Amino acid sequence: MTDQDPETNEGVSALFRPFQLKGLTLKNRFVMAPMTRQRSPGNVPGEPNVAYYARRAAGGVGLILSEGTVVERPGKLHLRDVPHFYGERALAGWKQVIDAVHEGGGKMAPQLWHVGLAHRNPNGNEQPAALEGPANMSRDDVQATVRAFGQAAADAKRLGFDAVELHGAHGYLIDQFFYEVTNQRTDEYGGKTIGARNRFAVEVLQSVRDAVGPEMVVILRLSQWKIGAYDHKNARTPQEMEEWLLPLAEAGADMFHMSQRHYWEPEFAGSDLNAAGWAKKITGKPTITVGSVGLSGDFMAAFAGEGSAPRGLGELVGRFERGDFDLVAVGRSLLNDPAWVEKIKTGRTSELQPFTKESLGQYF
Repeated sequence: MTDQDPETNEGVSALFRPFQLKGLTLKNRFVMAPMTRQRSPGNVPGEPNVAYYARRAAGGVGLILSEGTVVERPGKLHLRDVPHFYGERALAGWKQVIDAVHEGGGKMAPQLWHVGLAHRNPNGNEQPAALEGPANMSRDDVQATVRAFGQAAADAKRLGFDAVELHGAHGYLIDQFFYEVTNQRTDEYGGKTIGARNRFAVEVLQSVRDAVGPEMVVILRLSQWKIGAYDHKNARTPQEMEEWLLPLAEAGADMFHMSQRHYWEPEFAGSDLNAAGWAKKITGKPTITVGSVGLSGDFMAAFAGEGSAPRGLGELVGRFERGDFDLVAVGRSLLNDPAWVEKIKTGRTSELQPFTKESLGQYF
C-alpha cells in the first residue's frame, strides 16, 4: 500500500454515487464504522450522544452505524457507560438519536451486540460476575439470546432506524460460536467445521429477519481476526468461506461488513481480493469494506501511542470501481472530524488531520 498522499484522491466522486438496497437508500457510499465510546452514563444515550451522531449526519455520512449497543441478556457487556438497546429509558434515548440523525439528513443502524466471554477489566466492568458464552450457555440460554437479538431488532424498527447491524466479529459472542477454540460444544450449536458452528448465528439472523420483515436491511459484521489473535482465520480457504457465509446469507443477512485491520490486504493467496471482495464474490450480496481507510496506521496501533497520517483514497476508489465492495466504512477519521466526508467530497484534503492516541478521548 503506497498511496500515502491525501491529495491523490482521484476519482473520489465515484464514492458519492447513491446506493439502494431494499428499503434503504443512501446518498453516498460512506459508512461511519461502529466505535465504542463509553459516553452513556447509566447505559442510557443522552444529549451528548444525540449531538455526536447528529454532527456526523450533518457532515455528510451516508450511513451511520452506532457504537455497539447491547441486547438484554446476562453477561452481555464488559465495560461501563456503554448504551443498552433495551429498557424504556435507553430506547427513549435512542429515539432522540435517530430523530436527530434524520433531521441532519442521515441514515442510521444500531449495532446490536453481546460481548460473551470478552475479557473483564475489574476497573471497567459493568457486571464483573456475569459471563455468558458457548461453554456455559444451556440450550435455553442460547434460545433466549436468539430472542433477545430479535426483540432488539424489532425495537430498532419501531424507533425508526433505517437498518440493523449484528456484531458477529472480533471475538464477541456470535464470533465465539464460530471459533473452534471457544466453541467446543457437542450439541447442535457446536461442531468440527465452521459450517457446523454457524447454527447460533443462523438462528439469530432468522430471529432478526422475522422481527423486521423482508424490506429492512440486516447487516452482519464479521472478521477473520480477533483481538489478540490477529492472524486467525475462521475460513482458511475460499471453500471454507463459502461454507461460512452462504448459510448466513440464506438466513437473512442482506449485507456483509467485513472487518480488516487494513482493507488493502488480500484475504487468500492467489488473489488481491480483500475480505469484502471475497464475501461479495461468494454470496452475491453487497459488502462494506473497512480497515484504516484514509489513514496510514491501524486502530489497534493507536492504543500503543502510534499516530496515523492522512492517506489518499486512490487505491480504494480503484477497488470500488472494480466492484470489489459497495460501501466504505470509516472510523477514526470521523472521530477526528465530523465533516470528514464533506471535506473529501469538496477536495479540502489539506484540512484533514492526523489521528493520535489523544484523539481516542475526543467526543464532539
